[in-house]
Amino acid sequence: MHWGDTVKSKIETVGSLVLGIDPAPDHAPLSLCDRSDLFLERYVTALLDGAEGKVGFVKFQSAHFEAFGSGGVASLARCVAIARERGMAVILDAKRGDIGSTADAYARAYLVPGGSDLEVDCLTVNPFLGPETLEPFVNCARDYGKGLFVLVKTSNPGSGWLQDQSADGAPVSERVAETVAEWADETIGDHGIGAVGAVVGATYPSQGQRLRTVMPRSAFLAPGLGFQGGDPRATSTLATPTGPVLASASRGVGAVEDRKMPLDAYRALIQSRLDGFRQALNSAAIHASLPG
Repeated sequence: MHWGDTVKSKIETVGSLVLGIDPAPDHAPLSLCDRSDLFLERYVTALLDGAEGKVGFVKFQSAHFEAFGSGGVASLARCVAIARERGMAVILDAKRGDIGSTADAYARAYLVPGGSDLEVDCLTVNPFLGPETLEPFVNCARDYGKGLFVLVKTSNPGSGWLQDQSADGAPVSERVAETVAEWADETIGDHGIGAVGAVVGATYPSQGQRLRTVMPRSAFLAPGLGFQGGDPRATSTLATPTGPVLASASRGVGAVEDRKMPLDAYRALIQSRLDGFRQALNSAAIHASLPG
């Protein structure tokens, strides 16, 4: 299925919340950490158990798996397969971007069907080496129905160092958004949503409003809920019929201070936190739809 159509379908059936998975042993229950070789899959399984029926999207942060070396990458492949078996659309947050044959290789690894066991539905990519470096990824979106989220305005406090700087009279983020909009127009699905979307942090809602006018047919991935203080109400105002918003929560779902927590209690906590985020997003969406 075309990525834009997948996004539309999942939002209608399960909602717009994305479960971010950033495995960090220092913030996980001790019961998951007694075997370092099993930690990643145990942790992911616990999160997916708690998320059953509550989210339609999962976002794996590649770096947290790569930190475990080759075994971590192998675990990432198995965890991607587990999530897909459970019917979740899989986003890989790897922020890839490079030149020439290297970009081609990244695209084959993550977006070509059967290219590798790291194949996912959608990939985050970095545009700051120039638009031609993303063409292999855009081609995969066009040819195979895959999705892309291009870094446009990220959620971190230092993002303005480059993204807010002026280039030919407009912020760099808006210049990138213009190119994303062109790619979205080239990859429109049945519901009018392009396969090429944008990362727009939930922590910068006013800039998100300006960027939405530039990218009317792109899905937004909005990280920053929870620990970074993103506002669900402001994020929901960015959603349109051809520009849905996927709001991502990671540490705010999986991180714990009481590391002696039993596994059953941890699963229940995950469920409760996801319910809280879902309720906040639903209430925000209702408020955003009201006149005035």
